Amino acid sequence: MLRRILAALSLLLLALVVPGPGPAQAATSYTNPVKSQKGADPWLTWYDGNYYLITTSFTNTLVVRRSPTLGGLNTAPGIQVWQDTTSSRGTNFWAPELHQFNGRWYIYYSAGAVGTACCDSQRTHVLESAGSDPLGPYTYRSMLSGANLTPGGWLIDASPMSLNGSLYLLGSGFIAGSQQSLVIAPMSNPYTLSSSTFSRISSPTHSWETQGGTVNEGPEALQRGGQTFVIYSASACWGPDYKLGQLTYNGGNPLSASSWVKRSTPVFQRSGNVYGPGHNGFFTSPDGTESWIVYHANSSSGGGCDNNRTTRAQRFTWNSDGTPNFGTPVATGVSLPAPAGETAATPAAYTLVNRNSGKCLEVSGGSGADGANIQQWACNGGGNQRWRIEDQADDTSRLVNVATGKVADVADCAAADGTDIRQWSWLDNTCQRFRLVYTASGGWVRIVNAATGKVADVADCGTADGTDVRQWSWLNNACQQWSIRPA
Repeated sequence: MLRRILAALSLLLLALVVPGPGPAQAATSYTNPVKSQKGADPWLTWYDGNYYLITTSFTNTLVVRRSPTLGGLNTAPGIQVWQDTTSSRGTNFWAPELHQFNGRWYIYYSAGAVGTACCDSQRTHVLESAGSDPLGPYTYRSMLSGANLTPGGWLIDASPMSLNGSLYLLGSGFIAGSQQSLVIAPMSNPYTLSSSTFSRISSPTHSWETQGGTVNEGPEALQRGGQTFVIYSASACWGPDYKLGQLTYNGGNPLSASSWVKRSTPVFQRSGNVYGPGHNGFFTSPDGTESWIVYHANSSSGGGCDNNRTTRAQRFTWNSDGTPNFGTPVATGVSLPAPAGETAATPAAYTLVNRNSGKCLEVSGGSGADGANIQQWACNGGGNQRWRIEDQADDTSRLVNVATGKVADVADCAAADGTDIRQWSWLDNTCQRFRLVYTASGGWVRIVNAATGKVADVADCGTADGTDVRQWSWLNNACQQWSIRPA
């Protein structure tokens, strides 16, 4: 009998030390594309525990996605970091990039006024962050162009490069009647050129650079082990043979074409059902051990040069001579190992927490009825407080309640202050679409209705459970600011 009791106690003690189910597991794989809507001209960086992805919008708005995993970028909320209605600065944005200098972030983007004849309005613009947060807030700093670039200073796809202790701006433009070429100029700071004259360092001369169009564009610096390369896009972006070429710096003055040697063959080009891979960037895995390329591509030969293009990423290696080896584009849908050092799980949904009250946006009682009230309540992890934030491919998102499957909706599409925000079945109208506009450092956004331009507001700044959430004109107070947190 004693033996039986001791055996039972042993089993009980063993049960106590056997670990139960742990927290959600970190992602171990991902598939391309990592952004399937509006995925052209991607720029991706890893910073302080998150990936930040910005891509072409072809609107007057720049949107950034943030995710702790590469695979999570496809469903991460799109946060508006900039919008410009100044027609003289251009309203058609593409090729944005995020770079950090001296603790601040800079966004470089190309813009051309909608409706202008072809290309003569296209310039490069620079924004500067208020601090170390990649989401901003941002201030407009300058427009960059060259006195010797035609027509009228045309400059696109600009990207900064530090070399030999100096800062340079790489870009794409026309000099003295040349074909579209890679150009470079010195900078005195991240938003100011120290010379208005650009030098040409590469023109499309090889047959693989002239397929469908004679183009060199999208130059990106890649540096490792004391070597500097410029990886650029060649041929027509609207054709299936858009691809990547490579320049290697051989010393001397970076403004001189003789200081750069062009590889005679492309370094990355179409493969299988991946067409037109190009306009790339580079990033390092979270643990710093792996080199990665991000680029856009099409899934069909007729995909074109617009929002059909999707963002893709893959690891690359280095040859024994120190040059990069990008391999071939990985086919759509193939499962690949996630970048080394990813430790977080991909968020499946988010809570929206009010800055003033600290309480969560929820559907009252978890009701599934159309018209059920949306209010604030103490955060409790319930499904009615969890939201999927789904990109609508027009710089807006819909807020889908996890418990009910229905969306946040401005009642009857009314524009008046105080109009109720409720839940409703998806009707695919602008009253059910919202912009998440970055407002203050620390992760605070305002939730702006696409139809009315008004924001989600806690009534009378109340802090009680059940206080109504309605729309109101923007007052720039804490009752109208929300934090998006993984749920």
